[in-house]
Amino acid sequence: MAPSVKARATAQKVALKGKAGAKGGKVTNKYTINCSQPVSDKIFDLSAFEKFLHERIKVEGRTGNLGDNVTINQVGDGKIEVITHIPFSGRYLKYLTKKFLKKQQLRDWLRVVSTSRGVYELRFFNVVNDEGDEDED
Repeated sequence: MAPSVKARATAQKVALKGKAGAKGGKVTNKYTINCSQPVSDKIFDLSAFEKFLHERIKVEGRTGNLGDNVTINQVGDGKIEVITHIPFSGRYLKYLTKKFLKKQQLRDWLRVVSTSRGVYELRFFNVVNDEGDEDED
């Protein structure tokens, strides 16, 4: 006789728990936010953005609780690197970056683009001016 549906579902849950428990250990993620374009045009303050991230990133539901779990550094020319030793979402960094841009009133000119896994870049919107439309009255 075949096992019931409930028994099979329970067996699958136990199998999944075993796989997740075997992984264990610390999770280390590295995220990079490339702000070199707006920094070179002198419309973006990188140190203010780094300070904003230090103040706003939440760890265990609290801001200002980074400790050794999250480190934020300026790397190279116009890049910020965030290294985490806890489960952390890259989308959260994108959200905070957009929030900073809105606060600085730069959201109309800059957008946050994911160029690869764990790498975000600030790019200018492509603006095309149609001069022919402006002349018509």
